[in-house]
Amino acid sequence: MTTPEPIGQGDSARAAIAPSAASAGLRVLIVDDHSIFRSGLRAELEADIIVLGEAATVDAAVLSVIDLQPRVVLLDVHLPGGHGGGGAEVIREAGPRAPHTLFLALSVSDAADDVVSVIRAGARGYITKSASGAEVSDAARRVADGDAVFSPRLAGFVLDAFGAVAGETAETTEELDRLSARETEVMRLIARGYSYKEVASTLFIAAKTVETHVSAVLRKLQLSSRHELTAWALERKLL
Repeated sequence: MTTPEPIGQGDSARAAIAPSAASAGLRVLIVDDHSIFRSGLRAELEADIIVLGEAATVDAAVLSVIDLQPRVVLLDVHLPGGHGGGGAEVIREAGPRAPHTLFLALSVSDAADDVVSVIRAGARGYITKSASGAEVSDAARRVADGDAVFSPRLAGFVLDAFGAVAGETAETTEELDRLSARETEVMRLIARGYSYKEVASTLFIAAKTVETHVSAVLRKLQLSSRHELTAWALERKLL
């Protein structure tokens, strides 16, 4: 198997990873087996998102991730090639050889099996293709910053991936008792993947107030990022 050039890029794809280009914005790789979608997404991403290349199959994606070392891979769940594992296979095969690369699943599917498979494989987020270019750009930045990003209505599937049972009583812990009622509300929404603006709208408070609550939650729970907060909440079945 030979290393493929990123689709539609040729030598210009390698020029895109020069230091001057890398410093200009967030470096991403688009992986999807539909050329029209790849082209449309590339056109709609915001200016600070630097597309290093594209891939359409599992095999091409694995090699492109290893070769280009993007910061974030915008990854479709269903891909041809490889051993039939789709996006999850790409993460398992390429992830260990691209230690600084993070994966954001971007799929038309909102089926529980699809969500669970890529989360278990190591994806740091999952959003549907109904998202706008601005929303995908924001999600990619948040993943690059260490956050876990999920479309809010997919939070239940993420719980399933961690073995939570519907209706199961949340564990009461000494850590949870440290939070105020409002901090607990904010914590649950942030852990489900809501943005500060969405939390503010839901709770009818200012975005700056949300930011203050998040800082307090992370400090009290001795966590360093939204990604750690999501994992903490999932382990305690708090979502």
